[in-house]
Amino acid sequence: MLPKYTLPVLAIIGIAAAVATVINGNQPTPVAPAVVEPSRSPFQSFIAGAGIVEAKSQNIAIGTPLNGIVKSVAVAVGDKVKAGAPLFRLDDRETLADLASRRADWAKAKAAVGEADAELTNAKTLMHLADNISDPRAISTEELDRRRNATLIAQSRLQSARAQVLQAEAGVNAVETTLDRLVIKAPVSGEVLQVNVRPGEFAAAGILSRPLLLLGNLDQLHVRVDIDENDAWRFSKEGKAIGYLRGNRQFSADLTLAWVEPYVVPKRSLTGDSTERVDTRVLQALYSFDRAKLPAYVGQQMDVFIEVPDNIANHSGPAQ
Repeated sequence: MLPKYTLPVLAIIGIAAAVATVINGNQPTPVAPAVVEPSRSPFQSFIAGAGIVEAKSQNIAIGTPLNGIVKSVAVAVGDKVKAGAPLFRLDDRETLADLASRRADWAKAKAAVGEADAELTNAKTLMHLADNISDPRAISTEELDRRRNATLIAQSRLQSARAQVLQAEAGVNAVETTLDRLVIKAPVSGEVLQVNVRPGEFAAAGILSRPLLLLGNLDQLHVRVDIDENDAWRFSKEGKAIGYLRGNRQFSADLTLAWVEPYVVPKRSLTGDSTERVDTRVLQALYSFDRAKLPAYVGQQMDVFIEVPDNIANHSGPAQ
Protein backbone atom coordinates (compact mmCIF):
# COMPACT_ATOMS: atom_id res chain seq x y z
CA MET A 1 0.00 0.00 0.00
CA LEU A 2 1.06 3.59 -0.65
CA PRO A 3 1.83 5.80 2.30
CA LYS A 4 -1.15 7.86 3.30
CA TYR A 5 0.59 11.15 2.38
CA THR A 6 1.49 10.12 -1.21
CA LEU A 7 -1.75 11.17 -2.92
CA PRO A 8 -1.97 14.59 -1.19
CA VAL A 9 1.66 15.31 -2.15
CA LEU A 10 1.04 14.36 -5.77
CA ALA A 11 -2.07 16.53 -5.83
CA ILE A 12 -0.15 19.52 -4.48
CA ILE A 13 2.58 19.00 -7.06
CA GLY A 14 0.00 18.83 -9.87
CA ILE A 15 -1.71 22.01 -8.68
CA ALA A 16 1.64 23.81 -8.51
CA ALA A 17 2.52 22.69 -12.04
CA ALA A 18 -0.86 23.88 -13.34
CA VAL A 19 -0.46 27.26 -11.65
CA ALA A 20 3.04 27.64 -13.12
CA THR A 21 1.74 26.75 -16.60
CA VAL A 22 -1.07 29.32 -16.36
CA ILE A 23 1.31 32.02 -15.17
CA ASN A 24 3.81 31.32 -17.93
CA GLY A 25 1.04 31.19 -20.53
CA ASN A 26 -0.21 34.63 -19.56
CA GLN A 27 3.20 36.21 -20.03
CA PRO A 28 3.14 38.68 -23.00
CA THR A 29 5.03 37.42 -26.01
CA PRO A 30 8.08 39.59 -26.51
CA VAL A 31 8.04 41.53 -29.78
CA ALA A 32 10.76 40.38 -32.07
CA PRO A 33 13.15 43.16 -33.03
CA ALA A 34 12.90 44.40 -36.58
CA VAL A 35 15.29 42.70 -38.92
CA VAL A 36 15.87 46.02 -40.63
CA GLU A 37 15.25 49.44 -39.15
CA PRO A 38 12.45 51.06 -41.17
CA SER A 39 13.09 54.20 -43.17
CA ARG A 40 11.97 57.52 -41.75
CA SER A 41 10.90 60.62 -43.60
CA PRO A 42 13.05 63.76 -43.23
CA PHE A 43 10.00 65.94 -44.00
CA GLN A 44 7.47 67.18 -41.48
CA SER A 45 4.56 66.67 -43.86
CA PHE A 46 4.97 64.01 -46.50
CA ILE A 47 3.47 61.33 -48.71
CA ALA A 48 4.93 57.85 -48.37
CA GLY A 49 4.89 55.52 -51.31
CA ALA A 50 6.45 52.29 -52.47
CA GLY A 51 8.64 52.58 -55.53
CA ILE A 52 9.99 50.10 -58.07
CA VAL A 53 13.26 50.79 -59.86
CA GLU A 54 13.03 50.58 -63.65
CA ALA A 55 15.11 51.49 -66.68
CA LYS A 56 15.11 54.95 -68.22
CA SER A 57 13.38 53.54 -71.28
CA GLN A 58 11.06 51.56 -68.99
CA ASN A 59 11.42 47.80 -68.93
CA ILE A 60 10.75 46.68 -72.51
CA ALA A 61 9.25 43.20 -72.75
CA ILE A 62 10.51 41.87 -76.08
CA GLY A 63 8.11 39.62 -77.95
CA THR A 64 7.84 38.10 -81.39
CA PRO A 65 5.35 39.01 -84.13
CA LEU A 66 5.29 35.41 -85.37
CA ASN A 67 5.05 32.02 -83.69
CA GLY A 68 8.00 29.72 -84.21
CA ILE A 69 10.82 27.60 -82.87
CA VAL A 70 13.82 29.59 -81.67
CA LYS A 71 16.79 28.96 -83.94
CA SER A 72 19.44 30.90 -82.01
CA VAL A 73 19.82 33.49 -79.26
CA ALA A 74 22.39 36.19 -79.98
CA VAL A 75 22.60 37.84 -76.54
CA ALA A 76 23.06 36.99 -72.89
CA VAL A 77 22.01 38.70 -69.67
CA GLY A 78 24.08 41.83 -69.12
CA ASP A 79 24.99 42.37 -72.77
CA LYS A 80 24.76 45.92 -74.05
CA VAL A 81 23.17 46.16 -77.48
CA LYS A 82 22.58 48.88 -80.02
CA ALA A 83 19.20 49.63 -81.55
CA GLY A 84 18.58 47.22 -84.41
CA ALA A 85 20.98 44.55 -83.14
CA PRO A 86 19.66 40.95 -83.44
CA LEU A 87 18.44 39.45 -80.16
CA PHE A 88 17.21 36.03 -81.29
CA ARG A 89 16.14 34.27 -84.48
CA LEU A 90 13.25 31.97 -85.29
CA ASP A 91 13.44 28.93 -87.55
CA ASP A 92 13.46 30.26 -91.14
CA ARG A 93 13.79 27.11 -93.27
CA GLU A 94 10.21 27.13 -94.53
CA THR A 95 10.39 30.85 -95.28
CA LEU A 96 13.66 30.46 -97.19
CA ALA A 97 12.11 27.72 -99.31
CA ASP A 98 9.12 29.94 -100.02
CA LEU A 99 11.47 32.79 -100.94
CA ALA A 100 13.31 30.60 -103.47
CA SER A 101 9.97 29.66 -105.06
CA ARG A 102 8.82 33.28 -105.24
CA ARG A 103 12.10 34.36 -106.84
CA ALA A 104 11.69 31.65 -109.48
CA ASP A 105 8.19 32.94 -110.22
CA TRP A 106 9.61 36.45 -110.52
CA ALA A 107 12.23 35.29 -113.03
CA LYS A 108 9.52 33.46 -115.00
CA ALA A 109 7.37 36.59 -115.07
CA LYS A 110 10.31 38.65 -116.36
CA ALA A 111 10.85 36.11 -119.15
CA ALA A 112 7.16 36.32 -120.03
CA VAL A 113 7.55 40.08 -120.47
CA GLY A 114 10.28 39.51 -123.03
CA GLU A 115 8.12 37.02 -124.86
CA ALA A 116 5.12 39.36 -124.89
CA ASP A 117 7.31 42.23 -126.04
CA ALA A 118 8.57 40.11 -128.97
CA GLU A 119 5.00 39.20 -129.94
CA LEU A 120 4.03 42.87 -129.91
CA THR A 121 7.01 43.77 -132.06
CA ASN A 122 6.06 41.07 -134.55
CA ALA A 123 2.42 42.23 -134.63
CA LYS A 124 3.48 45.85 -135.17
CA THR A 125 5.78 44.79 -138.00
CA LEU A 126 2.98 42.95 -139.80
CA MET A 127 0.68 45.91 -139.26
CA HIS A 128 3.29 48.31 -140.60
CA LEU A 129 3.69 46.20 -143.77
CA ALA A 130 -0.05 46.18 -144.32
CA ASP A 131 -0.29 49.94 -143.84
CA ASN A 132 2.45 50.57 -146.45
CA ILE A 133 0.77 48.58 -149.26
CA SER A 134 -0.13 51.12 -151.93
CA ASP A 135 -2.70 49.00 -153.72
CA PRO A 136 -5.68 48.39 -151.40
CA ARG A 137 -6.64 45.37 -153.47
CA ALA A 138 -3.43 43.57 -152.43
CA ILE A 139 -4.78 42.87 -148.92
CA SER A 140 -8.31 42.24 -147.78
CA THR A 141 -10.15 44.28 -145.18
CA GLU A 142 -10.51 41.17 -143.06
CA GLU A 143 -6.73 40.71 -143.00
CA LEU A 144 -6.21 44.34 -141.98
CA ASP A 145 -8.66 43.96 -139.10
CA ARG A 146 -7.01 40.72 -138.06
CA ARG A 147 -3.58 42.37 -137.92
CA ARG A 148 -4.93 45.39 -135.99
CA ASN A 149 -6.58 43.08 -133.45
CA ALA A 150 -3.41 41.02 -133.16
CA THR A 151 -1.49 44.20 -132.32
CA LEU A 152 -4.00 45.19 -129.67
CA ILE A 153 -3.95 41.69 -128.18
CA ALA A 154 -0.14 41.73 -128.08
CA GLN A 155 -0.20 45.10 -126.31
CA SER A 156 -2.61 43.75 -123.69
CA ARG A 157 -0.48 40.64 -123.16
CA LEU A 158 2.59 42.81 -122.63
CA GLN A 159 0.75 44.92 -120.03
CA SER A 160 -0.48 41.75 -118.31
CA ALA A 161 3.04 40.30 -118.29
CA ARG A 162 4.43 43.47 -116.75
CA ALA A 163 1.69 43.39 -114.10
CA GLN A 164 2.63 39.79 -113.31
CA VAL A 165 6.24 40.90 -112.84
CA LEU A 166 5.10 43.51 -110.31
CA GLN A 167 2.95 40.89 -108.57
CA ALA A 168 5.83 38.42 -108.41
CA GLU A 169 8.15 41.13 -107.11
CA ALA A 170 5.62 42.04 -104.41
CA GLY A 171 5.47 38.36 -103.43
CA VAL A 172 9.27 38.25 -103.09
CA ASN A 173 9.23 41.44 -100.99
CA ALA A 174 6.50 40.01 -98.75
CA VAL A 175 8.49 36.84 -98.06
CA GLU A 176 11.66 38.89 -97.47
CA THR A 177 9.71 40.98 -94.96
CA THR A 178 8.56 37.81 -93.20
CA LEU A 179 12.15 36.58 -93.20
CA ASP A 180 13.28 39.85 -91.61
CA ARG A 181 10.53 39.58 -88.98
CA LEU A 182 11.91 36.20 -87.94
CA VAL A 183 14.97 38.06 -86.65
CA ILE A 184 13.91 39.82 -83.44
CA LYS A 185 15.91 43.04 -83.06
CA ALA A 186 16.47 45.52 -80.25
CA PRO A 187 14.06 48.48 -80.54
CA VAL A 188 16.39 50.74 -78.53
CA SER A 189 19.95 50.76 -77.30
CA GLY A 190 20.19 49.27 -73.83
CA GLU A 191 21.15 46.34 -71.66
CA VAL A 192 19.69 42.85 -71.64
CA LEU A 193 17.99 42.34 -68.26
CA GLN A 194 16.47 38.89 -68.75
CA VAL A 195 16.61 36.11 -71.32
CA ASN A 196 13.74 33.65 -70.93
CA VAL A 197 14.03 31.80 -74.23
CA ARG A 198 16.47 29.16 -75.43
CA PRO A 199 17.24 27.59 -78.82
CA GLY A 200 14.72 24.88 -79.59
CA GLU A 201 11.96 26.39 -77.47
CA PHE A 202 8.67 27.55 -78.95
CA ALA A 203 8.24 31.32 -78.95
CA ALA A 204 4.60 32.39 -78.92
CA ALA A 205 3.41 35.69 -80.31
CA GLY A 206 1.17 37.99 -78.30
CA ILE A 207 1.16 39.25 -74.72
CA LEU A 208 2.93 36.83 -72.39
CA SER A 209 2.96 36.72 -68.59
CA ARG A 210 6.70 36.11 -68.81
CA PRO A 211 8.46 38.08 -71.57
CA LEU A 212 10.78 36.24 -73.92
CA LEU A 213 13.44 38.86 -73.28
CA LEU A 214 13.63 41.99 -71.14
CA LEU A 215 15.57 45.04 -72.31
CA GLY A 216 16.17 48.47 -70.84
CA ASN A 217 18.32 51.57 -71.11
CA LEU A 218 20.28 51.75 -67.85
CA ASP A 219 22.12 55.00 -68.57
CA GLN A 220 19.81 56.42 -65.94
CA LEU A 221 17.39 54.69 -63.60
CA HIS A 222 13.90 55.75 -62.65
CA VAL A 223 11.80 54.79 -59.69
CA ARG A 224 8.05 54.43 -60.26
CA VAL A 225 6.23 55.54 -57.13
CA ASP A 226 2.68 54.48 -56.32
CA ILE A 227 0.81 57.31 -54.61
CA ASP A 228 -2.44 56.20 -53.01
CA GLU A 229 -5.49 57.86 -54.52
CA ASN A 230 -6.39 59.18 -51.07
CA ASP A 231 -3.10 61.13 -51.06
CA ALA A 232 -3.18 62.17 -54.70
CA TRP A 233 -4.65 65.60 -53.91
CA ARG A 234 -1.72 66.27 -51.56
CA PHE A 235 0.89 65.52 -54.20
CA SER A 236 2.82 68.47 -55.61
CA LYS A 237 5.35 68.39 -58.42
CA GLU A 238 7.37 71.03 -56.57
CA GLY A 239 7.77 68.87 -53.45
CA LYS A 240 11.19 67.41 -52.70
CA ALA A 241 11.54 63.65 -52.70
CA ILE A 242 13.99 61.16 -51.26
CA GLY A 243 14.25 57.42 -51.75
CA TYR A 244 15.71 54.71 -49.50
CA LEU A 245 16.68 51.25 -50.63
CA ARG A 246 14.39 48.62 -49.16
CA GLY A 247 16.46 46.69 -46.60
CA ASN A 248 19.04 49.35 -45.76
CA ARG A 249 18.07 52.93 -45.02
CA GLN A 250 21.72 53.95 -45.11
CA PHE A 251 21.46 53.94 -48.90
CA SER A 252 19.41 56.92 -50.03
CA ALA A 253 19.36 59.48 -52.80
CA ASP A 254 17.56 62.68 -53.66
CA LEU A 255 14.99 62.14 -56.39
CA THR A 256 14.19 64.43 -59.32
CA LEU A 257 10.73 64.30 -60.82
CA ALA A 258 10.81 63.02 -64.40
CA TRP A 259 7.10 62.99 -65.16
CA VAL A 260 3.71 62.07 -63.72
CA GLU A 261 1.34 59.71 -65.45
CA PRO A 262 -2.00 61.51 -65.03
CA TYR A 263 -4.10 58.37 -65.39
CA VAL A 264 -4.85 56.74 -62.03
CA VAL A 265 -4.52 52.95 -62.31
CA PRO A 266 -5.33 49.96 -60.10
CA LYS A 267 -2.52 49.08 -57.73
CA ARG A 268 -0.40 46.21 -59.05
CA SER A 269 2.95 46.60 -57.33
CA LEU A 270 2.68 44.90 -53.92
CA THR A 271 5.24 45.25 -51.14
CA GLY A 272 4.21 42.17 -49.16
CA ASP A 273 3.07 44.12 -46.09
CA SER A 274 0.23 42.29 -44.31
CA THR A 275 -1.62 45.59 -43.78
CA GLU A 276 -1.27 46.71 -47.37
CA ARG A 277 -4.43 47.60 -49.23
CA VAL A 278 -4.84 46.05 -52.63
CA ASP A 279 -8.35 47.30 -53.45
CA THR A 280 -7.17 50.80 -54.31
CA ARG A 281 -5.97 52.89 -57.20
CA VAL A 282 -2.72 54.80 -57.39
CA LEU A 283 -1.24 57.80 -59.13
CA GLN A 284 2.17 56.91 -60.56
CA ALA A 285 5.03 59.40 -60.51
CA LEU A 286 8.44 58.65 -61.98
CA TYR A 287 11.57 60.06 -60.40
CA SER A 288 15.17 59.86 -61.61
CA PHE A 289 18.25 59.59 -59.41
CA ASP A 290 22.02 59.44 -59.71
CA ARG A 291 22.86 55.78 -60.20
CA ALA A 292 26.40 56.37 -58.92
CA LYS A 293 25.04 57.42 -55.50
CA LEU A 294 22.64 54.54 -55.07
CA PRO A 295 23.56 50.89 -55.82
CA ALA A 296 20.09 49.96 -57.03
CA TYR A 297 19.02 47.22 -59.43
CA VAL A 298 16.11 47.23 -61.83
CA GLY A 299 13.08 45.73 -60.11
CA GLN A 300 14.30 46.59 -56.60
CA GLN A 301 11.88 48.22 -54.17
CA MET A 302 12.44 51.62 -52.59
CA ASP A 303 10.76 53.52 -49.79
CA VAL A 304 9.97 56.97 -51.15
CA PHE A 305 8.94 60.05 -49.21
CA ILE A 306 7.58 63.10 -51.03
CA GLU A 307 7.38 66.46 -49.27
CA VAL A 308 3.98 68.10 -49.06
CA PRO A 309 4.28 71.92 -49.21
CA ASP A 310 2.78 73.86 -46.31
CA ASN A 311 0.10 75.48 -48.46
CA ILE A 312 -1.22 71.99 -49.29
CA ALA A 313 -0.51 70.29 -45.95
CA ASN A 314 -2.59 72.92 -44.10
CA HIS A 315 -5.40 72.78 -46.64
CA SER A 316 -8.50 70.85 -45.65
CA GLY A 317 -9.49 69.98 -49.20
CA PRO A 318 -7.92 69.11 -52.51
CA ALA A 319 -5.24 71.45 -53.82
CA GLN A 320 -6.45 73.92 -56.45
